Amino acid sequence: MIPIDEISFDEVIARSQAACEALSDEDDGLKREVLAHAGNRWSLGIVHALGVSGTLRHAELARQLDGVTQRMLTRSLRQLERDGLIVRHDHREVPPRVDYTLTALGRGLLIGMMPLWTWVIDNAAAFRTARTRFDQRGDGGG
Repeated sequence: MIPIDEISFDEVIARSQAACEALSDEDDGLKREVLAHAGNRWSLGIVHALGVSGTLRHAELARQLDGVTQRMLTRSLRQLERDGLIVRHDHREVPPRVDYTLTALGRGLLIGMMPLWTWVIDNAAAFRTARTRFDQRGDGGG
C-alpha cells in the first residue's frame, strides 16, 4: 500500500469513492454504526485508556474519563463490546469483579486513529483561528 502522503489528492478522492461504491448497503450501514459508536468522545477515551493501561475495571475507567456518567460509560462499553473492540471479563466473584481489555480489533482502531489525532493536534492553532473568525462574524455562518 502506498502511504497517503505519496499520492495525489485526486488519487485519494478516487480511492475513497471506489471504496464507498464497493460497499453493500449492509456494509455501509455497519460502517456508519461502528464509526458512530467508536468515534464518540467516550468510546475513544475508553479505547485510549485500555490501550495505554491494559485491562481496567469499570471504576478505573470512570476515573480516567473526566465527566463521564456511569450510564454513559456502561452504554459505551456495551457498544464497544458488541462491535468486538473490547472484551468484558466477568470473574464471577463476590463482590462482583468485571474488567475490560482491548481486542486485536480495538488495538487496530487505536492504531488507525493515531494519524487523525496527530492531525488534529498539529492543526489545533488553525482550528482555533477558524473558530474565532467564524464566531466574530456574528451571523451564525448562515
